[in-house]
Amino acid sequence: ALVEAAADAGDPRIQVSRVTRDAEQARAWFTEFEGAGLDGVVAKKLDGVYVPGKREMVKIKHKRTADCVVIGYRVHKSGRGVGSLLLGLYEEGELRMVGGSSAFSDAKRLELQAMFEPMRLDPDGVAQGEVSRWRAAGSAEWIPVRPERVAEFAYDQMESGRFRHTVKFLRWRPDRDPESCGYDQLEVPLTYDVFDVLESSAGQRRGDDAS
Repeated sequence: ALVEAAADAGDPRIQVSRVTRDAEQARAWFTEFEGAGLDGVVAKKLDGVYVPGKREMVKIKHKRTADCVVIGYRVHKSGRGVGSLLLGLYEEGELRMVGGSSAFSDAKRLELQAMFEPMRLDPDGVAQGEVSRWRAAGSAEWIPVRPERVAEFAYDQMESGRFRHTVKFLRWRPDRDPESCGYDQLEVPLTYDVFDVLESSAGQRRGDDAS
């Protein structure tokens, strides 16, 4: 009933995702959907339904890694240790911020603070980051450090030149020259129009009627 209501709405902004039981078709959509700006695909049992608070459906997302330069950090909300590392990549000789990595253990936060505190560009200075609905103005402040440390991070997707989600720290890369860490290492998905990879039930029904 909900699918039919969405189809009858006649609003091009409302689209119903395609559904298939064919694994090869799902793999193709996994690629196409990302190129249209979507996270991935969802797998579920044929008779499965949405159950609040339970993982009855599995969201399958891309897994990739990138070597990034640590350009700064934010102090943890407790005031002890590093809350998040801020990361950068080089583009035409300029170091651009691309995202952050967090979710460190208490011990790791203190270890990171001991590592990066001596690398501050200004012992007393802080930089002002972007304020969002998830971050208050005070917590947007971050501490720039010398861009000398490189680490490998796991990420799923890029959007407008930045990581779409928070990335996960994997390991340090002391063998990597910071200036060699650029956008060219990133996998660039093919671009698709979102309306080409999504198919409304209205369109499906019109196709069925025509056949």
